[in-house]
Amino acid sequence: MRWPADVPAAAHLFVPSAEQLTETVDVVGEDGHHLARVLRLRVGETVTVADGAGAWRPYEVAQAEPSGTVVLRASGQLGREPVLTPRLAVAFALTKGEKPELAVQKLTELGVGRIVPVVAERSISRPDATKAGALAERWRRIVREAARQCRRATLPVVEELAPLQKLAGHPGLVVAERGGRPADALHDPPGGEVLVVIGPEGGLAAGEAEALTPWARVDLGPHILRAETAAIAAGALFAARAARPGRE
Repeated sequence: MRWPADVPAAAHLFVPSAEQLTETVDVVGEDGHHLARVLRLRVGETVTVADGAGAWRPYEVAQAEPSGTVVLRASGQLGREPVLTPRLAVAFALTKGEKPELAVQKLTELGVGRIVPVVAERSISRPDATKAGALAERWRRIVREAARQCRRATLPVVEELAPLQKLAGHPGLVVAERGGRPADALHDPPGGEVLVVIGPEGGLAAGEAEALTPWARVDLGPHILRAETAAIAAGALFAARAARPGRE
């Protein structure tokens, strides 16, 4: 089996490194409480465990204490989740409220490898360094929760908030805009990674897209999408393209 989701399991969790995917894993603390007290797992039930970098392994519950200590015993060999080819990153201009959280959650579920929040000319939300750091930590927690829910072995990287123009020069940069090409019409980019850029509410300002020197432009459909919807749509299009039959 190639993916953790291929295994019928009651839960999915993470350990700090592949070295901890040993024959026996002791789960304590918040994870142990969740397995024992919230999910109420019983002896014999299956759990998948990953290292956040692609390695994973199936386990069975060998012991579950009401105190929140759960002992897992390996029930299969160490595996490695496939990597999308080309790799996929989505950069989205920061918007107000909880919209970025929705985008981060869904991009994680879709298999995006890098999530890149940026500030564009028309961005209304412009947090200072302290708030930007807090937002990044919040998004990383959302990534972890979403990866557990969708049973993903690789945690996407959430970059620090940066100016949009910092992305200029990326060899596989794609600007999402009306009139662009369909995603399926693009060949693999130089550098091995597609970086799709989504503008803020109101779109990118005149000249912003050109200044990025994009490798390509992609059309997300005939309608005007909300910024967070556009980010999710772009992630879905390119993830499906990378995962199509015949690719590894």
